[in-house]
Amino acid sequence: MLGFVNAIPAAMKPSTPAPDASAPALPDALNARVLQRLLSALGEIRAAALQLEAAHAADIEAIEPAYRASARNLLHYLGVRRHDIRALQADLVGCGLSSLSNMESSTLASIDSVLANLARLTGSPAAPHPPGPVDLRTGALLLADHARALLGAPPQARATRIMVTMPSEAAHDPRLVRELLEAGMDVMRINCAHDDAASWKAMARHLRAAERQTGRRCRIQVDLAGPKLRTGALRELGQLLKLKPERDAFGRVLRPARIELVGAGTQPVGTAARIGVGAAIVRRAADGDRLRVRDARGKSRELALARQDAHTLVAELGHSLYLQGGAVVELWREDSRLLTGSVGRLPAVAPPIVLHRDDTLLLTRTAAPGCDAVRDAAGKVEAPARIHCTLDAAFLQVRPGEPVWFDDGRIGGVVEANDGELITVRVTHAGAEGSRLRAEKGINFPETQFALSALTDKDIADLEAVVGFADIVALSFVRSAADVTCLEDHLHRLGAGQLGIVLKIENRQAFENLPGVLLAGLRSPPVGVMVARGDLAVELGFERLSEVQEEILWLCEAAHVPVIWATQMLEGLAKKGVPSRAEVTDAAASARAECAMLNKGPYIVETTRFLGDILGRMHSHQAKRRPTLRSLAVSQKV
Repeated sequence: MLGFVNAIPAAMKPSTPAPDASAPALPDALNARVLQRLLSALGEIRAAALQLEAAHAADIEAIEPAYRASARNLLHYLGVRRHDIRALQADLVGCGLSSLSNMESSTLASIDSVLANLARLTGSPAAPHPPGPVDLRTGALLLADHARALLGAPPQARATRIMVTMPSEAAHDPRLVRELLEAGMDVMRINCAHDDAASWKAMARHLRAAERQTGRRCRIQVDLAGPKLRTGALRELGQLLKLKPERDAFGRVLRPARIELVGAGTQPVGTAARIGVGAAIVRRAADGDRLRVRDARGKSRELALARQDAHTLVAELGHSLYLQGGAVVELWREDSRLLTGSVGRLPAVAPPIVLHRDDTLLLTRTAAPGCDAVRDAAGKVEAPARIHCTLDAAFLQVRPGEPVWFDDGRIGGVVEANDGELITVRVTHAGAEGSRLRAEKGINFPETQFALSALTDKDIADLEAVVGFADIVALSFVRSAADVTCLEDHLHRLGAGQLGIVLKIENRQAFENLPGVLLAGLRSPPVGVMVARGDLAVELGFERLSEVQEEILWLCEAAHVPVIWATQMLEGLAKKGVPSRAEVTDAAASARAECAMLNKGPYIVETTRFLGDILGRMHSHQAKRRPTLRSLAVSQKV
């Protein structure tokens, strides 16, 4: 457990004495000698908690005064968790006392309560102790207050807020932002790894307008990109967008393909939701007009048009369309061709790299587009696949023999060589039919100790662009307390020291340094922690993920620091419109955090509403890890 677990002292190892035939018929656990032993063991536990607090007196002095009680409580909890107290817990339960299993938010007060009850059972006076920094009720209230300061007030129906990552469309589609707000979004997440400053400001502007329209409040979190460790671009074959209607089992059209058309200058890069065409076409078109285009296969397609607003048309078609960027389009009204234009820029088509076990993959320091392996007519590899690795430090610090993982652990390998310009990887984990590696996918070197700051030059420039509208700044790739201090210094330099900070725990070093990272964050509150479960699973092993996220939840509750539950929440629902059973269970578990984060997808509005319903139902059953026993309808059936 974070390197804090030591062997339990001998005095803390209760043992039940041999039964005495002349003793009263009481359970062995209530034997006076056992009770005295428990008093002694718990006293040592309390002393260990205070000893760790005293050792960090200087750290506590640096904490914001209103948060010092939380810092002291964290240290008390860490002091207790340096010991294995499972045997002690079992004996406490045998005496009908608290097992201390929920002591995170008020550690010393929980210990003192048990000590007082033990003293009553033994008939001895309770040892006088000065009160701890928080009592049994205050700890939970402090966590709620700190969550409110960082994330805003929770909705009435649930205690867990919902954070939603903005897609690029949110910069030019205020309706999407308003629909997300109405569906239950409590925090808008803007990722600086994507889009640009103008787009981020537009997203924020749309949110503030939606707040005025709906009367709902929403915080804005801006995630700094950090030192990106991702795959680079792949070689493009062209621009293409595929549209297809929804059909039944017999191939009959249930719903036509639907897309919005805007002036090319308004929307330079097409998406699955809208494309750019000639601005004159958008101005001239009327309801009932048609747009004709020849697709990539040479097939002629006709789209029915309807006016949505002054700047947007809606187009529908009942056939599949492979639309290329720059394709000629014609506006027709009845039998007359009115105008000719062209399709604007569309998403680039870049085929993924397909990797099998024992394949070789070259990670390049230069940013040239990656490509699949080159094979001869017989299928023999003439040149291995290659792709750019965006983190320059990897070519300086990665060593042969170290593992590497791609795309949240979907592909794994071992480093065979690193000459400073190329890292040679032998693939050891891939699907039976091969696995596809695309651009902008995460790369993890879990055993490599990177010595680099979490703040890049880009992050510092981005900070200046976002402090005017952000409520929260999220620090990516945190590794140590020094990273937190660096961000705090830059925020104060920009006169934005009041902004909240979220520390993203997404690598092994951040997890192992979490106590120091939390103490550093408490110097400049409000502060929260985002548990990036995807990266953590890869860095620490999928088999340890459940254990690791529990430990993070424990430590954050002890520090009264709110937690954001992140990574692949209801991903199937957001992307495909249908959740898996495992996703629904995971969503219910997120009620233990103060905020749950959704990523983007075509069905993100529906997903936000769905998650809100789940969290509302769980709110009546559970608070953090403590079940709340409301009346059960099924109990009325007997």
